[in-house]
Amino acid sequence: MNNTYLLLGSNMGNSKGSLSKAVVQIEKQIGKVIRQSGLYSTAAWGNTKQPDFLNQVIIVETKLSALQTMQTILSIEKKMGRIRTVKNAPRVIDIDILFFNKEIIEQEHLCIPHPQIQNRRFVLVPLNQLSPNLKHPGLNKTVHQLLINCPDRLNVKKF
Repeated sequence: MNNTYLLLGSNMGNSKGSLSKAVVQIEKQIGKVIRQSGLYSTAAWGNTKQPDFLNQVIIVETKLSALQTMQTILSIEKKMGRIRTVKNAPRVIDIDILFFNKEIIEQEHLCIPHPQIQNRRFVLVPLNQLSPNLKHPGLNKTVHQLLINCPDRLNVKKF
């Protein structure tokens, strides 16, 4: 079995409902959700002229490979109404693979660990809630250490 950490985000429509629907679809198509962080509200990162995001990190136990997990995530996003337009645009659902076991994967369309984990408080705060002592396999620092040293100063509020 593989363990993967996924970041869920939404800032269009009923964001809380979208995150719940995504968790249901992940359980049906990817594997058992073994832990969930709380929900966190944050200003949009990058393109700030849009609604705030609701974010959550989940840990999933899966038989799928990292690539199969990514392909399934893209299918779930599409079925939920995500339309990929410009980078950092508002979206009904966004699902990112943060970690997949302790693997380091660098392919054209799949980079694990997610290359921006250490730079984004909206990722690190819910991740720290679940696994503060989890070591980033590429940076060899814990999630808690990454959060303390994160350059991002966006406010991350418990929802």
